[in-house]
Amino acid sequence: MKIGAFTFVLHSHLPYCRNAGRWPHGEEWLHEAALGTYLPLLDALYDLKQAGYPFKLTLSLTPVLVEQLADPLVIDHLKAFIEEKVHRAQGDVERFEKAGEGHLLYLARFYLQRYQHLLTVFTEKFNKNIVSAFKKLQDEGYIEIATSAATHAYLPLLERDFSIYAQLKVGCESYRSLFGIFPKSAWLPECGYRPAFYTGAEGKTYIKPGFESFLSQLGICCFLAETHTVEGGQPVGKAREEVIGPYADIPRRYVVPLAGYEKPAARTTFLPYWVSSPEVAVIGRNNRTGMQVWSAQWGYPGDYNYREFHKKDGRSGLHYWKATGEKVDLARKEYYDPYWAAQRVKEHGAHFAHLVEESLVNFYQESDKFGIIASCYDTELFGHWWFEGIDWLKQVLQHLSQSELIELTTASEFIEQHPPEEVLALPEGSWGLGGGHFTWQNVDNGWMLPVVHSAELKMEEIVARYPNARGVLKEILNQAARELLLMQSSDWPFLISTGQAKEYAVARFQAHVDNFYQLVSIAESGHADKASQDLCQQLWERNKIFPSIDYRFFKNREQHITRWKSSL
Repeated sequence: MKIGAFTFVLHSHLPYCRNAGRWPHGEEWLHEAALGTYLPLLDALYDLKQAGYPFKLTLSLTPVLVEQLADPLVIDHLKAFIEEKVHRAQGDVERFEKAGEGHLLYLARFYLQRYQHLLTVFTEKFNKNIVSAFKKLQDEGYIEIATSAATHAYLPLLERDFSIYAQLKVGCESYRSLFGIFPKSAWLPECGYRPAFYTGAEGKTYIKPGFESFLSQLGICCFLAETHTVEGGQPVGKAREEVIGPYADIPRRYVVPLAGYEKPAARTTFLPYWVSSPEVAVIGRNNRTGMQVWSAQWGYPGDYNYREFHKKDGRSGLHYWKATGEKVDLARKEYYDPYWAAQRVKEHGAHFAHLVEESLVNFYQESDKFGIIASCYDTELFGHWWFEGIDWLKQVLQHLSQSELIELTTASEFIEQHPPEEVLALPEGSWGLGGGHFTWQNVDNGWMLPVVHSAELKMEEIVARYPNARGVLKEILNQAARELLLMQSSDWPFLISTGQAKEYAVARFQAHVDNFYQLVSIAESGHADKASQDLCQQLWERNKIFPSIDYRFFKNREQHITRWKSSL
């Protein structure tokens, strides 16, 4: 008898970097992720399918990532990137053969075979169409592809409701055009969530809908949330008084969700909940299984037999060393051995599958309820950062697909088959540092938000001025909408916070700001001539994304209420 369900939730995202430079920052991010993660993941899933394993998982693909993976220019560059890896591995084979470096020769041949295989997988097995390969797995019921905000904007810090709606609406439209259906589930970027609240500003009362309201309008039935957001959420009938986020300077109170449903006695990530009303459900990230991978102290990727990410060969850039030890200096790392790493993958895969079974059995015995474990990770952790991670995912799916106790599921499938019985009011938060907004609003990047907020107001104003633009003016406004979405990307403040690519992030952000205001200035002037059309075309060629965008998605959506009704 099945007593619970499990799903991996893999969140896949990279910033918009199509044709925006190569190494060390730019389009090479896409190439590295595709070669290290997306192609090996597809290869593993198709192997499981061919072997007859009835696996299932939830895969979040951000619209900005999918649009790039479907772009012919990116694909051409990716092919050249993989071919270059093959060439470098071949060079190392010849170099180590001449030098009589036996183990290094063994490793170089290992990489050569791997890159040649992935090149064949890419060009022949998937016909250079990564998006289509994922689509086929969804069409056949093996995976569920979840959507997200169009450019992975950090939604809680956007000021105007049209921005939240447009980010999600454009994401859904992109999803429909590429996958042929509308999405059922969503990953809110960085698990950032804002509950419904109302404000008293300028003598008026405004209601700011919770994010579930926007998801419901778009036909999305569920989303994922960070552990503390669910386990620390407020039960039905209680509203929070404290103020957080971008509206901290105005009085507000949180909306009490719909009554009539049972109040959770103990909040847990083993169960889904309706959020505020029985229309959109939330599933929380299971922390125990998550930390089995994420933990720096005892997570699997830290095993000393696994490949060391940070040390590369000085000539080819290939990785020939293993982690070796927690405090071992890079200069003292020992050589990597794929054989012993593969043995640890088998052990760790079996251990994780047992942990899932044990956790769900314990929950069932304690609650007499059919629970779910959603183990959420950044997809790029596997293969790219944790080299053996894709093989580990494959091992876990093999084990659990044969379990007599656990069924594999996807996010929306679980909600459809096991609808929530309780309603929960979630607090504002994220899975970022400290569970809040700090990563995207701090002393280093805080200057960006006022710029974004001003652009939001300007976009709202120009849409109101031209509610039904045609011809060149419509093209200009659509391109302005694209630039605004790209400006709102969470990647720019994130890269500044982490220091990974501060100058690059500032330059990319400022370029979209400049493009946006240049286009808006033309629209405001009322002189959309041939030169304006040429400029619009140039910007489209530079930022070729979301071809079916409609600037009218960006109209004012603020809800002014003349008299507050306590029944709400």
